[in-house]
Amino acid sequence: MLCSWRVKLKLLLATVTLAILLSWLYLFVGSFEYGRFLLLPPCLGEQPSRDVERDALASRVRRVEEENQQLRLQLSQVQAEGSDGSPQWGTSAEDGDTPAGERSNRTACPKQRTVHKCELLHVAIVCAGHNASRDVVTLVKSILFHRRNPLHFHFITDSVAHQILQTLFQSWMVPSVHISFYNADDLKAGTYPTLPCPNPPEVSWIPNKHYSGIYGLMKLTLTKALPSSLSKVIVLDTDITFATDIAELWAVFGKFSDKQVIGLVENQSDWYLGNLWKNHKPWPALGRGFNTGVILLLLDRLRRLGWEQMWRLTAERELMSMLSTSLADQDIFNAVIKQNPALVYRLPCFWNVQLSDHTRSEQCYTEVSDLKVIHWNSPKKLRVKNKHVEFFRNLYLTFLEYDGNLLRRELFGCASLPSPPSNQLQQALEELDEDDPCYDFRRQHLVQHRIHLFFLQYEFLALPDPTDVTLVAQLSMDRLQMLEAICKHWAGPISLALYMSDAEAQQFLRYAQASEVLSARRNVAYHIVYKEGQFYPINLLRNVALANTQTPYVFLTDIDFLPMYGLYDYLRSSIQQLELPQRKAALIVPAFETLHYRLTFPKSKAELLSMLDMGSLYTFRYHVWPKGHAPTDYAKWRTATVPYRVAWQPDFEPYVVVRRDCPKYDQRFVGFGWNKVSHIMELDAQEYELLVLPNAFMIHMPHAPSFDISKFRLSTGYRGCLQTLREEFHQDLSRRYGAAALKYLTAERSL
Repeated sequence: MLCSWRVKLKLLLATVTLAILLSWLYLFVGSFEYGRFLLLPPCLGEQPSRDVERDALASRVRRVEEENQQLRLQLSQVQAEGSDGSPQWGTSAEDGDTPAGERSNRTACPKQRTVHKCELLHVAIVCAGHNASRDVVTLVKSILFHRRNPLHFHFITDSVAHQILQTLFQSWMVPSVHISFYNADDLKAGTYPTLPCPNPPEVSWIPNKHYSGIYGLMKLTLTKALPSSLSKVIVLDTDITFATDIAELWAVFGKFSDKQVIGLVENQSDWYLGNLWKNHKPWPALGRGFNTGVILLLLDRLRRLGWEQMWRLTAERELMSMLSTSLADQDIFNAVIKQNPALVYRLPCFWNVQLSDHTRSEQCYTEVSDLKVIHWNSPKKLRVKNKHVEFFRNLYLTFLEYDGNLLRRELFGCASLPSPPSNQLQQALEELDEDDPCYDFRRQHLVQHRIHLFFLQYEFLALPDPTDVTLVAQLSMDRLQMLEAICKHWAGPISLALYMSDAEAQQFLRYAQASEVLSARRNVAYHIVYKEGQFYPINLLRNVALANTQTPYVFLTDIDFLPMYGLYDYLRSSIQQLELPQRKAALIVPAFETLHYRLTFPKSKAELLSMLDMGSLYTFRYHVWPKGHAPTDYAKWRTATVPYRVAWQPDFEPYVVVRRDCPKYDQRFVGFGWNKVSHIMELDAQEYELLVLPNAFMIHMPHAPSFDISKFRLSTGYRGCLQTLREEFHQDLSRRYGAAALKYLTAERSL
């Protein structure tokens, strides 16, 4: 509206100017001819200066007339756009019917931001499974990068995506972002928590050939699935990338006519024209049809129109001849629009630049600034063929590897309250003393790391086996080479926490997908803990891996160790023989080490003892930290044939098998030192028996020293802070376990 009044004002000024110039020209020419007739001698004729002035004035009049015509054209375009709100395919709402080559030569209205900066924008996304949960993070990053408004994401998920995304957003803690989840299983079955009785199945009755499966039909149910109080929502596919502020798209709702309820971009391939191959028979569509990767839905109007019944009747009728959908919900949306074309608002095509096979998307943009939304809607995704695919791929990779921590920025000027966890964290940070020599250690303990659980496909189903055990470990990028070897040595389930940046997580993804060993395993859970802070949060990582196991028992180890062949089966039989479910015990797996990068791994205890005697193997850390494993009593182990009990001693840090509900690791210990010692101490405080297994072993493989151990060795301040944390841990242990914990403090002081 503001743009229209500006054009009208320009037109009025131009008209007045033209009238003045015409009057001036009339008077000037008339007076000139009259003066020449009366005053000039016939022999002189017209004076050259007068002739030039007259021509210049006439030229000025012509220019004003041309500008006047341009302004009239702009006014007609603005009025036409305001009346039906339906720009043609390949044009923007600002461009109208103007050819692309002429856009830069006309006066355009400046874009007006019609969405208040504190208005809450609603976005709905259907997301199911491990891969989609990974893809949707890149979409969310691109939205958060450009956004200036509070956002409410509505996720329709299966149980897998729900667990992953709930943990991710709780740990991400992005200000002014609200998250709601809706159970896709309820939508499939037609059951809703808010309704007293189950309904007929919503979408499970529709045959669908699309690779998205049944979840590709979920967008049809949003009028029921989303809260009745929600009047409008932007619906997005997970393979979308935003190149602009989503508020610009939200503002388009204001252009809908009274009858329009759905905003869509026209399909940019010939799919619905039915000419892609012989006997190709698509679902009915209006012209080229519409793509449903980006949808604007006026939910309140759709509910009043009886949307549920409308799409159901249409689907039932078309399925009688089509038998199944090929493009999931998109086929049904198009069939409804074919019958009711007045329902659709045609979005400019730059709101959904479709990079599919046979696409015509190049007609949507002439400059980079024209791009708004990129849609990777081909099954080939980033491998799709397109003239500008390298540019689009680089834009996508920018957000894929972008540090999500940088998106935790406040929206100033909006009165949205931070979440309680955010309040508590801020209060804890404010209570820290910045003059404390150990300030960095204490701050690291309070850092809230983003966590992406089950980063890769995970299909392990826990069996009702009371003896099953999961290997638990943590690692960073520099230990990635250990994964294949561990998988070859351990056949059972594995839970790993990986400390990585966003970019490193993508490198790991490519590494795992290219590895024949790793890609063949579906019982290895990879949990990404994103980097933040200056210390390696080793015990946080252990707790993340431990918390996401599904078996009754866990083998708590480190990534640098290779378990003996067959250890998984041996541990399960030992748990059963020792009747561990009826007792509180920790089974110790004796640790050894080699200094050789190439090792012929021993196949039995006898071979290991032989290598130990020959000097090619050693008891773990005997030459630098003997008391860490000395209580294992390696001399006794050499001849032992049955498990034997050992007593706790100061600094004892064996690798153990315990129940999954064992105490968590103390997260105040970061970097190097006392991170495992404190855990064994608490197991002893809870009166766990420490039992050494006679026929189990593990071998530590050599590697370069970590950055944290180098700091421990070189910095007296580092070692001093570690001592302070140890004393505080002792005090906390005494408060929790009373007099029984005094022995630990006494033992420490005696050393």
